[in-house]
Amino acid sequence: MQNKTIFVQPGGGFNRVTIGQSEAAAPKRGEISVRLRATSLNFHDYAVVTGMPGFVYDMPRIPMADCAGEVMAVGESITEFAVGDSVISTFFPIWLDGEPNVHDFSTVPGDGIDGYAREQVTAAATSFTHAPKGWSHAEAATLPTSATTAWRALVQEGRIKAGDIVLVQGSGGLSTVALQLAKMLGATVVATVSNDAKAKRAKALGADFTVNYREDKSWGETVRKLTGDCGVDIVTDIAGPTTLEQSVHAVRTGGTIVMIGLIGGMEFTLPILPVLARQVQMKSIIVGSRKNQQDLVRAIDASGYRPVLDRHFNLDAIVEAFRYQESGQHFGKIILDI
Repeated sequence: MQNKTIFVQPGGGFNRVTIGQSEAAAPKRGEISVRLRATSLNFHDYAVVTGMPGFVYDMPRIPMADCAGEVMAVGESITEFAVGDSVISTFFPIWLDGEPNVHDFSTVPGDGIDGYAREQVTAAATSFTHAPKGWSHAEAATLPTSATTAWRALVQEGRIKAGDIVLVQGSGGLSTVALQLAKMLGATVVATVSNDAKAKRAKALGADFTVNYREDKSWGETVRKLTGDCGVDIVTDIAGPTTLEQSVHAVRTGGTIVMIGLIGGMEFTLPILPVLARQVQMKSIIVGSRKNQQDLVRAIDASGYRPVLDRHFNLDAIVEAFRYQESGQHFGKIILDI
């Protein structure tokens, strides 16, 4: 079956995004066919589409790592899914559980392999999990990259417990999810924001404190003062070079900084003395396993959590959607409807 598909031509860049057709084969043993209904934008997808260093390919690539849709057909031996089930993709289709077994993006949809900017796909059943009960496809499409990352950062790496103080940075999709999940898990949350309007929205989501990082260049020290000079228990650091030094100032002695993004660049220097003196635990992660995602979905089904959706774009308007993401105006997740 032919289905409408977005391609990024070799080299990347908005001017190399084209619309074409791809084949959706019938499912073989261990596979399912999924009618895709939505995908959500992440910085990783932006890196692929724009052709950032390390994300350039010499052949056309179908972008987008996240998707949500319904099962159209199942191959032999499939017992976990049935026709009509709502499903979501996984970021690492071969990392099912346990310690990380991937060290690059070669198996990641929309990067090393073709992704989900298309109407239909057939893939291994282990490339998907069930979606949360009662969620729309647009809501469910927010989970595979950003929400699974936030869940792993807080629960597995940060070992969050009720009463902890968590610092989240910015108001994009991953940061708003981290804020909501931290509150769901009983934490006090400090959010850095870029303006008063976003501060107001962050507080409406449950943020206990906000700090404007554009007006306050020493926001790490400000965060520390907000916590009675103790510091926060967990930092979810999304920008690396532009935020990590302030994250070190903000975290408590023995606290954890989880590095989960590189929107601030690829290289940085960091004063090592405060890291050693405070015995800071620094961990770097890329999303999570299929089991991490399944745990997240179970927690969502038990909690009533719903994601923040910013704007919807049609699949054909993918470049417009990425330009909007690039502008930094969004609060929450940007959705492509398929």
